[in-house]
Amino acid sequence: MRARVSLLAAAMLLASPLALAQRASLADRVTALEARAAGDQNGVVLVNQIAALQSEVQALRGQIEELQQQLEQAKQSQRVQYLDLSGRLDRLEGAGTVAPAGSAGEPPAASPASAPSTQAAPTPVPVAAPAKDEQGAYAQAFEALKSGDYVESARRLRDFLAAYPAGALAPNALYWLGESYYVTQNYALAADQFRALLDRYPANDKAPGALLKLGLSQSGLRQTEAAMATLRQVGQRYPGSDAARIAEDRLRSMQVAGSR
Repeated sequence: MRARVSLLAAAMLLASPLALAQRASLADRVTALEARAAGDQNGVVLVNQIAALQSEVQALRGQIEELQQQLEQAKQSQRVQYLDLSGRLDRLEGAGTVAPAGSAGEPPAASPASAPSTQAAPTPVPVAAPAKDEQGAYAQAFEALKSGDYVESARRLRDFLAAYPAGALAPNALYWLGESYYVTQNYALAADQFRALLDRYPANDKAPGALLKLGLSQSGLRQTEAAMATLRQVGQRYPGSDAARIAEDRLRSMQVAGSR
């Protein structure tokens, strides 16, 4: 009996290390499985976060596109209203020397409220009958400018200047002819018109804007040094004007770009 007990005890002592080793191996496997499960869970969370961020980016992109569209519409609206107001002022300025306000042949001025808020493309301008006077010819040219048909406005303004080279509205016509060329990136032709205005009408109300646009036209022609010199003249000759402020801002941006 004692021998059997001794053998059983010896067997138990021999089995203990093996059992302990198996138990440790099982614990390690459980720990590894738990770690893998935790990793899988973290991966799911990460995927969900990425998906949420992608949704936010897409939503923000849509908002940016909407804001860009609203900004473009606001720019178009401001341009139309500015051109309408400028045209009315031009007609009023020329009325004293060309024809009384409200006289026959003068087209009625469109109110800013009736101007379209957006213009996706230039509005086709109908062929107009030859105007009988300076006011009518200028109004026809300016109507093409307001519609955004700059090729047609340039043609009509050239015809106007040929018919009324010394007219009361000639400075305005020169300015808007230069603007028509500038918008279509015909910078050399634009610069010629602005120079002509400055040479012939240096004290005209359009002179500050003409000098500014001359500098911008030179910049468009990549004549950087000449453009910067012209823009400096705007502030020197017309201090405190809107043109001088814009010229200063443009000069600053050109200087920053040149220092890079």
